Amino acid sequence: MVSIADVAEKAGVSQTTVSHALSGKRKVSDAVKRRVEDAMVALDYVPSRSAQNLALGMTRILAVLVPDIGNGFFAQLAKGAEAAAIARGYNILICGTGYDNAREVQYLQMIHSRAVDGVVYTAGEPPSEAELSRVLGGMPTVLVDEEIDGAELASVVSDNENGGRLAAEHLLALGHRSVLVMGVTGVIGRRRVQGFSDAWAEGGGEPLEIVWGTVTAESGRERIAPFVERIRNGELTSVFAGSDQMALGAMELLREHGLSVPRDVSVLGFDDSPDARFSSPSLSTVRQDILGLGGHAVTMLIDELEGLSEGTAHVVLPVELVARESTAPLAPARNEGWQ
Repeated sequence: MVSIADVAEKAGVSQTTVSHALSGKRKVSDAVKRRVEDAMVALDYVPSRSAQNLALGMTRILAVLVPDIGNGFFAQLAKGAEAAAIARGYNILICGTGYDNAREVQYLQMIHSRAVDGVVYTAGEPPSEAELSRVLGGMPTVLVDEEIDGAELASVVSDNENGGRLAAEHLLALGHRSVLVMGVTGVIGRRRVQGFSDAWAEGGGEPLEIVWGTVTAESGRERIAPFVERIRNGELTSVFAGSDQMALGAMELLREHGLSVPRDVSVLGFDDSPDARFSSPSLSTVRQDILGLGGHAVTMLIDELEGLSEGTAHVVLPVELVARESTAPLAPARNEGWQ
């Protein structure tokens, strides 16, 4: 089998010079480049993918950081990322951080050591811009379903503010005027709540009850627990959660306390993760293009790595309201109780 060493010997140059001629990353004279090309033709040498990667200083491996690969949303996101990577001749390394900041830092340090070419990043607990910059140190990065205050990084997100508006308009159209909003911490979560709040006020809703938590089912259980009796007596007739898992956790706790969804309270999520369709009752939600989020993020990252991008890109994907069984028109008796 013909190797780079054979090409170098035939051309009368070093192996390093052959690598530079192949990669184009270092200046090589036209005369030397022609000698290398002539040697490759004479020896019928075709660079292997590994040789090309070595010449380019690339591994063709991308890291995808997600907080919980067992969460249907993040599993779908990783699936979309993988499909886009394979289509471009790259592989992905999925790093599940388990909502553990120490583990996340370990992964980021590994990435910074150049074990991978770039990172698609989504965090359970968003770091500060300073923390992210310190650990990544200039590593090509695309934020997905995440925005970090002050971070000048490429990103692909859903139209979260409009998603919040769609959620509010749906509940208002069903006759609800009282609501518990369970927001997710971070810029993305705040955008969802802001959109909901604006549409709710425009539609004549009563002042919002807002609590903040994480995207997990456990957080949904914890955040709704103090409001069980107010839901039972009809003071709160609807719930909007910033993630499907949070909504499903809330529904589980309500069921344990003898409350029925949607008879006693309507519950609406955000994501349309696979679990939303198969819960009982099935969960009304704001649908994100989860596969598209992962796919767009990887495409943007590879374009940056291959010099095909122009500036820092920010992509916003549309969302839509999906009405299922967990939301229903406000029953007259509940409406009278609220008044």
